[in-house]
Amino acid sequence: MAAAKRKRHGDLRVQAKKAKRNKKDAGSPAKSSAVAEEMEEAEKDRIPGPVSKGKWKNKERILIFSSRGINFRTRHLMQDLRTLMPHSKPDTKMDRKDKLFVINEVCEMKNCNKCIYFEAKKKQDLYMWVSNSPHGPSAKFLVQNIHTLAELKMTGNCLKGSRPLLSFDPAFDELSHYALLKELLIQIFSTPRYHPKSQPFVDHVFTFTILDNRIWFRNFQIIDEDAQLVEIGPRFVLNLIKVFQGSFGGPTLYENPHYQSPNMHRRIIRSITAAKYKEKQQVKEVQKLRKKEPKTVLPHDPTEDVFVIPAEEKPVEIQWVKPEPKVDLKARKKRIYKRQRKLKQKVNSRSAK
Repeated sequence: MAAAKRKRHGDLRVQAKKAKRNKKDAGSPAKSSAVAEEMEEAEKDRIPGPVSKGKWKNKERILIFSSRGINFRTRHLMQDLRTLMPHSKPDTKMDRKDKLFVINEVCEMKNCNKCIYFEAKKKQDLYMWVSNSPHGPSAKFLVQNIHTLAELKMTGNCLKGSRPLLSFDPAFDELSHYALLKELLIQIFSTPRYHPKSQPFVDHVFTFTILDNRIWFRNFQIIDEDAQLVEIGPRFVLNLIKVFQGSFGGPTLYENPHYQSPNMHRRIIRSITAAKYKEKQQVKEVQKLRKKEPKTVLPHDPTEDVFVIPAEEKPVEIQWVKPEPKVDLKARKKRIYKRQRKLKQKVNSRSAK
């Protein structure tokens, strides 16, 4: 039998076109049957691609890229997000001198309507822009506590290209700016149904939790139908800075009053350490001044001797006789040994004569 070809949307054609026979193959039907059997065996061993039985309607495409100057941890985090989201597209790093509204043109060239942009500053601070290109809105976050897939080494695992469930904290529905961020995150992180690169399975969960005025991202695998979860990774924390009406700019819709910049945080830490050092120096100076001050002699208080019990006086013994000297045994042994040696020498000298 001839091999059956598969359409992009998963439908099977009736039969593949028959190969044209040459003059050489016309006389050898045995060879053609052997080739057909080999093709059938190869088709059995081949793993079929992702099957989609419906029509791909949601055309969400995410552009994930970064600026120059990022470190290895940010690069690995960006790669992890690309593997978790099959509807994402990569791009080359953008120069830090370019302005941010240029990203809208890059999204248009890449045919993307959403964007995740990682911006590095001072080679230690990482900012993440989440935007709906080109009309907005957009949000800027400070990324903290980054842990990548390779770094965590969790026991969980999920199928590559599978669609995730999105779980949000109930606090997202209480405030208006969190509700806006919830809708933006849903459109970005949810894999479109019947996407060509996606698998028709749901085996992991993206959780977004609000704690300490920050958004905590976690990724869990669904093990059983009883909803037992095992963390896969990556994990990071998003500290909201501002929400803009446009894409990468425009009027400010919300500004986080609890946000503290990394520069200010480092400045406070340095000021605390400097204050501790100054305090130690002041204590040392006070101690030096106290040592130089003249000591005040207080008059004797007679009431202090009320409970003092005088000790019994022992009789003084006067020794009239000189004590005998101590015998040095080692010196005595040496003298005896010398005497014996001299006697032996005398005896030997007499016998020799």
